[in-house]
Amino acid sequence: MALQIVSVDENTPARRLGLAPGMQLVAIDGKPLRDALDYQFYSAATRFTLTVCRDGVQTDLTVEKDRYEPFGCSFETYLGDKKHSCDNHCMFCFIDQLPPGMRESLYFKDDDERLSFLFGNYITLTNLTDREIDRIIEMHISPIFISVHTTNPVLRTRMLANKRGGETLSYLQKLAEGGIEMNCQLVLCRGINDGAELRRTLDDLLALRPRVGSIAAVPAGVTAHRKGLYPLTPYDRDSAAETLDILEEYSRLCRENYGKSVVYPSDEWYLTAERELPPAEFYDDFAQLEDGVGMWRLYHDTFLKELESYAAPVRPHRLDCVTGTLAAPLITQMAAALHEKYPQVEVTVHPIRNDFFGGNVSVAGLVTGTDILRQCKGALRSDTLLVPEVMLRDEKDKFLDDVSLKDLSAALGCRAVSQPADGAGCCRAWLREGRRKLTIRR
Repeated sequence: MALQIVSVDENTPARRLGLAPGMQLVAIDGKPLRDALDYQFYSAATRFTLTVCRDGVQTDLTVEKDRYEPFGCSFETYLGDKKHSCDNHCMFCFIDQLPPGMRESLYFKDDDERLSFLFGNYITLTNLTDREIDRIIEMHISPIFISVHTTNPVLRTRMLANKRGGETLSYLQKLAEGGIEMNCQLVLCRGINDGAELRRTLDDLLALRPRVGSIAAVPAGVTAHRKGLYPLTPYDRDSAAETLDILEEYSRLCRENYGKSVVYPSDEWYLTAERELPPAEFYDDFAQLEDGVGMWRLYHDTFLKELESYAAPVRPHRLDCVTGTLAAPLITQMAAALHEKYPQVEVTVHPIRNDFFGGNVSVAGLVTGTDILRQCKGALRSDTLLVPEVMLRDEKDKFLDDVSLKDLSAALGCRAVSQPADGAGCCRAWLREGRRKLTIRR
């Protein structure tokens, strides 16, 4: 494989060598360039031989440059090729449970080790070869985020519906020996990989310490769109409590042995089991925050810290805001704390039931515009509706169902705007809204 150049930056080694769009980069010092990681890693040297293909003819060029000076080539994608797709058919896969008719990009399953390093995406290792594992170690691509789920080879093969599910568990040991830090994820399915199987998995992963830096455990999400899929039973209060007991037992042992929790139950376990969430110290460096681990605690603490230190004038105003049913008690608690300190500010919290996905889906990030429209129609107490930015796609303008903030504003007769998803940012947004309205009146 070669990398097709689409542009060359000015005042760079590539421009000085006469490289141009349409040419292909084939190899550096004889090592094939398969993607942008190869290109960036091997072109970091101060001197190397670059094999270039122009009009079907290969030429070797000697490159001399400052160490880590950008070589200057850009490719069709930031990866240099297409994302690697998933070869698994996991019994709990959330994408398989999506309603029909959504944007095509939402149905794409990535399982790409490069995205794991760059963005913290989870990979299962099943589409990697020994050569690619060797590359991760050679380039020291670390940390990487791995969806383990279970260390029982037979069970993992069954859960992933992939014959490589069990055999690729050997890569965990190889990566650990290669000095690669791994943040592991366990999606737990009730009665399948919890209980005794969970204990086995935690024992096996902790045996790879310190290379296993963290282990996040989350319950499988179950939507109402599982026709033809493996029948999963969502966790209830008692079964969540039983699983949480195991996870907290291992967390305590890890703090005793390693000085950190290592094993981190997601917030949903505590909320489903109706238990108080741990203090911030439990989560150490919040290594798996994006997996819903410690989000509640971090939001709570940063909101109250900002509320305590806020010094700007606060004018009377009313607001409405939406959230998922899982976070609603927390957001309502924060609204009450803000009103207690600033009685002139009233924030009405609207917990949005997720009818779009159904099942046990209750997180704010999966709330759709359609459900907000149906459940907030005629229920708003102000002319401003604040929407957590986590509900919106990357461009921050539309929900997962393609309803836009503009659509929401028109249908509800209000001003719908996004607000920061973090606690401190949310607190500031609630308090500053009155200043915006006063400016508009003037």
